[in-house]
Amino acid sequence: MRHQLAVLQRQLDGQQVRFEPVDRAWLAALLHPLPTTALRRLRLLARPDTVLQWHRDLIARRHAAASRPRRRGRPRTVRSIRALVLRLARENGSWGYRRVHGELLTLGIKVAPSTVWEILREAGIDLAPDRAATPWTDFLRSQAHALLAADFIEIVTLTGARMYILTVIEHASHRIHVLGVTPQPTAAWVGQAARNLVMDLEDTGGKVRYLIRDRDGKYPALFDTILADAGVKVARSGVQVPRMNAIMERWVRTCRRELLDRTLIWNHRHLLHALREYERFYNLHRPHQGIANVRPLKPLPEPITDPDQLARLNIHRRDRLGGVLHQYEHTA
Repeated sequence: MRHQLAVLQRQLDGQQVRFEPVDRAWLAALLHPLPTTALRRLRLLARPDTVLQWHRDLIARRHAAASRPRRRGRPRTVRSIRALVLRLARENGSWGYRRVHGELLTLGIKVAPSTVWEILREAGIDLAPDRAATPWTDFLRSQAHALLAADFIEIVTLTGARMYILTVIEHASHRIHVLGVTPQPTAAWVGQAARNLVMDLEDTGGKVRYLIRDRDGKYPALFDTILADAGVKVARSGVQVPRMNAIMERWVRTCRRELLDRTLIWNHRHLLHALREYERFYNLHRPHQGIANVRPLKPLPEPITDPDQLARLNIHRRDRLGGVLHQYEHTA
């Protein structure tokens, strides 16, 4: 009776009484144990036959739910397959989800194309052709053996003279080329530096295809023309985007920290001597973390495995530029 009163309280005055599915199930469960004669003596909002019908419907739905086979759905993709899909997509920017799906089939991994599409979508990886364009970092990595980078370094000597240093670095080996120093980087001087660079590359047998430089006005059109005649295409970095020439910018910072900021430069001749000495030190002795601590022009020696030799280490320090640079070697 309390439940029927709760049903009545939910209705508006003058409207027909409406039972919700929950109300029908509740009343059917409570009133079913009573015999039909007892139901007829109770004051109910619904007829006794209606209440019994509610109970029969409730039992039928329970049996139907119990006999219905549970649908498990498609099993979740194995984690290793998901990792492989993401790896293929990231390492091959021009591949769409169907191309990745085809590559999986060649490896004996059978998944649905829609599964590959869903994995890429959940990872936030754009589908081709949005990924068809090669990112700048991928371009630099794939073309490192054929890339050069150039930049000007500005320095003021003790006499107040302003000097400009033109340097070029090889992306693959991190070998540095100091092309020259001048107080006035004229078009003729920069053009001659480009010719000297081309001759050095021909002597070493380097196959360079690109040179990255910024948009500095000190580079004349002659500079690009000389390199183009040698088969080297000039790629200019974006405006105020030093990361597009990151390897060169990193070397400039290293040169300033290890040499220029620790040396009092007197004049043009002194600066050129210090740079030549640092160039030899940088290319022949200094390890480079960006290329697994390898030296550009000199391979690493074989590791010492003899315990007796390790116990008798005798290391000699060689000072360069008056102790600005320290080079350590085994004593002969």
